[in-house]
Amino acid sequence: MLEDDFCDIIKKARTGLGLKVEDVAMQARLEASALRELEAGRRSPERSEVRAIASALGLDGAKLASIACDAWTPAAIEHVSKHTVTTIDGDIGGYAVKGYIVGDTESGEAAIIDTGYNPEAMLMALEREGLRLKAVCLTHGHHDHAGGLDQILSRLPVPVYIGEEDWGMLQWKPSGSLRRFVQDGEGVDLGKLHLRFLATPGHTPGGVCYRAPECVFVGDTLFAGSIGRANPASLYPTHLQSVRQKLLTLPDDLALFPGHGPATTVAQEKAHNPFG
Repeated sequence: MLEDDFCDIIKKARTGLGLKVEDVAMQARLEASALRELEAGRRSPERSEVRAIASALGLDGAKLASIACDAWTPAAIEHVSKHTVTTIDGDIGGYAVKGYIVGDTESGEAAIIDTGYNPEAMLMALEREGLRLKAVCLTHGHHDHAGGLDQILSRLPVPVYIGEEDWGMLQWKPSGSLRRFVQDGEGVDLGKLHLRFLATPGHTPGGVCYRAPECVFVGDTLFAGSIGRANPASLYPTHLQSVRQKLLTLPDDLALFPGHGPATTVAQEKAHNPFG
């Protein structure tokens, strides 16, 4: 299942643009009550409604219709071969979240990408797979992605990479000696595997994606068929720029691993993400 339904997508776009329901309904030539009904997910939209609302919100109507009317979901990601990727599932109050471990198969050096709000599972996976943790890389500072960081560092005190603007969001902060602020274009080496930093502000002011040779860990910058909510909403234009210029310009075959929902690829998002 996709992380976002049609109702989530149009509400994110509307709030990002700072528009009222009445504003969008007028532009889409719909009754405001009809738009409220659609945003609440109380019924499925007609294809004509999808295209009208997409136009009013600056979204791609055909791509939005592929989700709302044609039930598109991304094809399964084939196994990456040049490095290992382990998905760690967690939840916070029943809300599913994902973290990842990426490792170099030759050296055994690895990095955690977000905690998945499941530090014990992270530590168990590292031990089970015989990986040596070299870094924790946070895509942003929200607690569902960084919760449990203290438990991980108490066992394995490694550097923590994060966008400087998100440092204040952390509910628990590592010592200054372990803090590393991300610089766009730089990276960290895990044996022969180079993990490159991509600054992608929008979901949060200091959002970061991490690119490995065959995949990118995108946090909440992008979901399959959608994006995370801009926090604050004034970051919405910046968020769109990050998605369109930093992620969707990457090679088509790169896998994209988000913090919520299914994995996807650059090619699939270019074809189906209405924010793209």
